[in-house]
Amino acid sequence: MLRLSLITPTLNQGRFLRQTIESVLGQQGPFELDYRVIDGGSTDDTRAILKAYRGRLTYISQPDRGQVDAINQGLALSTGEIVGWLNSDDLLFAGALERVVEAFRARPEVEWVHGRCSIIDESGREIQRWISRYKHARCRRHSWERLLLENYVSQPTAFWRRRVWPEVGPLDDSVPLAFDYDLWLRLARRGDPVYIEAPIAAFRRHALSKSGQAYAEMFRQEVRVARRHAADRPGLLRAKRWRMAAFSAIYRGLELARG
Repeated sequence: MLRLSLITPTLNQGRFLRQTIESVLGQQGPFELDYRVIDGGSTDDTRAILKAYRGRLTYISQPDRGQVDAINQGLALSTGEIVGWLNSDDLLFAGALERVVEAFRARPEVEWVHGRCSIIDESGREIQRWISRYKHARCRRHSWERLLLENYVSQPTAFWRRRVWPEVGPLDDSVPLAFDYDLWLRLARRGDPVYIEAPIAAFRRHALSKSGQAYAEMFRQEVRVARRHAADRPGLLRAKRWRMAAFSAIYRGLELARG
């Protein structure tokens, strides 16, 4: 059976962590699971939660340099042929990892996959369905140029073959709000992904989530990342800047509408 490694970085997310862990450990299918939680030294009930799952997952609880460092640590320790990460406020849907493994088995030449994602609020209710539908439509028409213009890959759904990690890693902590986008572009340079149209994961948007707090800076970092990968494509970079400015304005409008 294929072995799949999943990393969950966390810091003081005890309110959501148990749900995240249960969504991973409840996965079933023809694969072996190597699940690792990398805790940056939480001061809430995170350690007690992790101790309750001892024997069912591997965890480290000690200070680190933040989310990117935690994920890089976990990936360095991972043992799976397929790898990915799931943040400690997000969830996998039932059957998600089985679908991921099936996609890799069906296409041995493919190096990475991603799938359909929902957005949920603090209580787990689905929200902003129009964004999910928009990203779904974009994912179905993938090209490297389209990905450069906007990041439509939903991070909780993305997995790649560990054998490519020496060439595409590690994650870059100089762009802490766009390091995942940087990875997608590195992978996309090598080849197109398989898009799994079935639901894979739910991304939780709440007041303290990084994207919820700093969307304008996230879009600025995406422009920086795009510049790295397409310095020789000034037309695409101009279009990227215009699009990110438009997205920032839309998010600002939504923020004002929420009051």
